[in-house]
Amino acid sequence: MEAGNHTRVSEFFLRGLSDDPELQPLLFGLFLFMYLVTVLGNLLIILAILSDSNLHTPMYFFLSNLSSVDICFISTTVPKMLVNIQAQSKDISYPGCLTQLYFFMIFAGMDGFLLTVMAYDRFVAICHPLHYTVIMNPRLCGLLVLVCWLIIFWVSLINVLLVRWLTFCTGTEIPHFFCEMVQILQVACSDTRINNIFLYVSTAILGVFPLTGIFFSYSLIVSSLMRMSSAAGKYKAFSTCGSHLSVVSLYYGASLGLYLSPAGIHSSQRIPIASVMYTVVTPMLNPFIYSLRNKDVKGALRRLHSRGALCP
Repeated sequence: MEAGNHTRVSEFFLRGLSDDPELQPLLFGLFLFMYLVTVLGNLLIILAILSDSNLHTPMYFFLSNLSSVDICFISTTVPKMLVNIQAQSKDISYPGCLTQLYFFMIFAGMDGFLLTVMAYDRFVAICHPLHYTVIMNPRLCGLLVLVCWLIIFWVSLINVLLVRWLTFCTGTEIPHFFCEMVQILQVACSDTRINNIFLYVSTAILGVFPLTGIFFSYSLIVSSLMRMSSAAGKYKAFSTCGSHLSVVSLYYGASLGLYLSPAGIHSSQRIPIASVMYTVVTPMLNPFIYSLRNKDVKGALRRLHSRGALCP
């Protein structure tokens, strides 16, 4: 990009999902509905786990953390999108864009890390059931979550600090409905080689390594199940992984389908629409997956509803 003023910009413009004025009320209503369903659904999961002593186990500790992260994840992008639609505006301030980018990377990465930790939890529960409570003690569970937060905090911070060194042309438009790293680097007016290199490193840390950990855990789980003689025992053991596998497939399937598809079929409209799958749809569906496929969570939700109905 040679044309344009290369001074420090004060704002960006977000293209959004559609420029059609007639679609804006529909998009506003649809995304407001999905946002409210996501927040309420994940809050119910958190309240059910906190209120039921039967769910005070490592698996549900990680699930409550996942629900909290999902609420924050969707809250980094959708509220700003709704405000822009309502105000018929596309602008986002430069500090606001970097802040949104920072928290988006944190919560997106934390989603992947928690899914990996949950896979490890299932591995210990199935492959080492007699030592499960000793291995997955509260101290280790808290330490695993803390280490995940620390790694993501620094990786995200370094990425954002590197973006601050870039220059952008005045009036730069980001072809997305939120500030996403790949799209920001594509519209930068200065050299982005260092940013791209660290972005590849970040992708390995926040994406490839967690996904590898999930595959490794489930390969050990499958190997252990193959050695079981009882078919009923195999089904009972693997049924505890059903919800987790569904969420992993939804989250990684959507994100990998977007970023690993051939470059030739990418378009300015396809990328933001496809991004909706893992930024909005996945956090919205997670509570339904865990409540519909899990008898313990369904029981806790019923007891929570019963207590709420008894309160005047």
